[in-house]
Amino acid sequence: MTSVPHSGSAAPAVAGATPEESVPRTGRPRRSRVAAFVALTKPRIIELLLVTTIPTMFLAQGGFPSWWLVLATLLGGTLAAGSANTLNCYIDRDIDVVMHRTKNRPLVTGEVTPREALVFGIVLGIVATAWLAVTVNVLSAGLALAAILFYVLVYTMGLKRRTPQNIVWGGAAGCMPVLIGWSAVTNTLSWASLVLFGIIFLWTPPHYWPLSIRFARDYSAVWVPMLGAVERPERVARQIVAYSWAMVAWSLLLIPVAPTGPVYAGAAVLLGAWFLVEAHMLDRRAHSGKGNPKAMRVFHLSITYLTLLFVAIAVDPFVRF
Repeated sequence: MTSVPHSGSAAPAVAGATPEESVPRTGRPRRSRVAAFVALTKPRIIELLLVTTIPTMFLAQGGFPSWWLVLATLLGGTLAAGSANTLNCYIDRDIDVVMHRTKNRPLVTGEVTPREALVFGIVLGIVATAWLAVTVNVLSAGLALAAILFYVLVYTMGLKRRTPQNIVWGGAAGCMPVLIGWSAVTNTLSWASLVLFGIIFLWTPPHYWPLSIRFARDYSAVWVPMLGAVERPERVARQIVAYSWAMVAWSLLLIPVAPTGPVYAGAAVLLGAWFLVEAHMLDRRAHSGKGNPKAMRVFHLSITYLTLLFVAIAVDPFVRF
C-alpha cells in the first residue's frame, strides 16, 4: 500500500502565517453570524444522521413512539452532532484553508474565530448531553457524549491524518444515532440495534471513498491519507465492492433479528441489488483505464440507498401480514 507522508498538520496557505492569518478571501457575500455558526455544525450531515434515528425509534417501539420523545431525541441528537462537527471544523481549520472543497467554511472565511468555534462546540456538547439525560434517559445521553468524544478524539485527532483506514473506524461515530434512537425508546440496547449499527458501519466506506477519489488532490495537498488519495482508483473501487457486499448481506440480518416484515425485506433485497450493480459498474469503469470512473455517482447513490432503506424500516412496523 502506498503511503502519504504525514507531518501532523497541513502547512498554512501562506508561509509563516497562522491559518487564521492566511485565510483566502473568496469574494462571496458574508453570511449572518447565526448562519455562520449553523454552517459550522454541517447541517447536511446532521440531516442524514436524523434520517436513521426516527425509523430506528419506530422499529424499537413497534409503532409510533411518543412524539415528545421523538422531538426530544432529535433535538439532543442534533446538538450532539453539531458539537462534534463544530469541533471537527476547529481542529481541521489548518487543512480547510488549503482544500478547495472546504474553502467556504466559516473558520476559513473568518466569519467565526477559532475561539468562538471552540466554545460553541463545547457548549453544544454539554447542552446535548444534559438535555438527553433530563428529557430522554441517561443511556442515550452517555451514547451521545461517547459519539462526540469518539468523532473528535479518535477520528479527527487520532485517525484522520494517520491511516487510510481512518473512515472505516472513525465512521463508527456516525453509527451512534441508531443506538441513541433505540435506547431512547427502550432504555437498553439489543441485537437489533447492533445490526442497525453494523449496516451504517459497513455503509460508510462505500459512501465516503468515492468522495475521496473525487477530491484525491485536495487530500494529497494537505497530507491526509484518505484511501482515494493514496491508492489507485481501481484498488479503491475493489474495496468499495467488498464493503458493499458485506453491507447488503449484513442488512438482511435485520429480517430475523428485529424481526421485520415484507416491506423491509423487499426493500433490503431490491435496494441492495441496485447498490451492488452500481458498485460493480464503478469497479468496471475504474479498471477500464479510461480516466474518470464517475465515483460521485456511487456517493450520491449511497445517500439515496440509506435513506430509502431506513424509510422501509420506519414503514415496516405498520405493514404486517
